[in-house]
Amino acid sequence: MFVHGIGGPRDPAAEREILLRALADGARAAGHSRIVPGLLDGSLADVRFAYYGDLFTDGRARGRAGRSADEAEAELVGELLLDAVEQRLAVTADGQEARVLRRARAQLAPEGEQQGLGNVLRRVLNAANTLLALPGLSRAGGWISSAVMVHHLGQVRRYLARRDADGAGIGIDRRIRDRVAEQLDAAGPTIVIAHSLGTVVTFETLHDHTGPVPLFVTLGSPIGMRTAVRPRMRPQPLRAPATVGGWLNFWDRDDFIAGQPELEKWIAPNAAAVGPVSRRIDSDGAWAHPAVKYLSQPGVAGPVAEALVAAAAR
Repeated sequence: MFVHGIGGPRDPAAEREILLRALADGARAAGHSRIVPGLLDGSLADVRFAYYGDLFTDGRARGRAGRSADEAEAELVGELLLDAVEQRLAVTADGQEARVLRRARAQLAPEGEQQGLGNVLRRVLNAANTLLALPGLSRAGGWISSAVMVHHLGQVRRYLARRDADGAGIGIDRRIRDRVAEQLDAAGPTIVIAHSLGTVVTFETLHDHTGPVPLFVTLGSPIGMRTAVRPRMRPQPLRAPATVGGWLNFWDRDDFIAGQPELEKWIAPNAAAVGPVSRRIDSDGAWAHPAVKYLSQPGVAGPVAEALVAAAAR
């Protein structure tokens, strides 16, 4: 089962096909060509895609104290960007990239500036515009402008704010988790591959799932972000879901969204002593957040292929 991350509305069937073919490419590169036909035609496994992107288009909630939706989104997006910038600066001390990052940090957290309606949004848009000057970042999320970038990253805020209730009083976070839960097999094994915001959603969903998950794969996860994400997740303290039999967390050094990528530092193992194991991969390009870039890597697809074969043999 694939679980997508942030971004605009998408065609679930087309997206499933794109991700499946990227995984097939990675499996070939990892030496598992023999399983590719069965993977693509569905004879090896029932491949599902959990889609929730349309829920973000069902109206926009207002923020607290009369703030507009854009201003409310910007507040947490600013925290997320600041987390990511500081993480990058920890490993990027010199050069043009460091200068851009320092400028963005100064825009996100200016000294002596009044906090007020509109100021947060303006600062975050300015910082996002600065960051888009870095090679490849706009391509990472299809961001043609700072406003689009902030809007897409604002989906993280909307999920973690746990508001935006529908007519039945159910918040957007619960509705998103329900979409993911619908695609899980309640009894048989499910290998789950989640990307970006989808890693947060899936982590929380799996805590209420009773079926076995032989392998949980997280790609470009923001879970480690110490201010914007990690303390807002549930249940606290963070612990690997009980039914997860293995957890591989992949991050690319050039993935701006995967701040604090070594999740084993922040998430305790479950009762079976299973916790996240983080592995770095290096893709081609200055920035690398798209799920297809991860899935096409043999280091990612290889373990998934092995887990699929093992699950099919049971």
